[in-house]
Amino acid sequence: MHSTLKQRLDALNIEYPDAPRPGANFVATQQVGNLLYVSGQVPVTSGIDRYVGKVGQDLALEDGQAAACLCALNILAQVDRALGGEFSRVRRCIRLGGFVNAAADFTQHPQVLNGASDLIIAVLGEAGRHARAAVGCNSLPRNVAVEVEAIFEIA
Repeated sequence: MHSTLKQRLDALNIEYPDAPRPGANFVATQQVGNLLYVSGQVPVTSGIDRYVGKVGQDLALEDGQAAACLCALNILAQVDRALGGEFSRVRRCIRLGGFVNAAADFTQHPQVLNGASDLIIAVLGEAGRHARAAVGCNSLPRNVAVEVEAIFEIA
């Protein structure tokens, strides 16, 4: 028997989130063949932006990592919604792409995105190992600290 996303998160003592609704003119997920693309997710819970500001200026590295982890949690919730609660259809995470709202002299973008990568691997195990990009930028929507997008292989 395959475990649900809720069961996997419960085992990690992580509360199952509601998948955020897109805040603009796009869809949260798009399936093409056996690939599921997840639009960029920001650190939001219950409609409230968390971790607002620039990493390395307003927020510490650890705050950026927590923001990236919350983005990844929202990604998993979007995947679960797209698959109608059949999370066991996820075969692997192929790629994460992350954007860090960073101070001009901040250079630890990969370490920030480890917050997202660590959660995906904790939930999916070896199937969670993925290719990744971590990019610094001077702003993100609503001044949130991090945005992460993903691609998954599904059955």
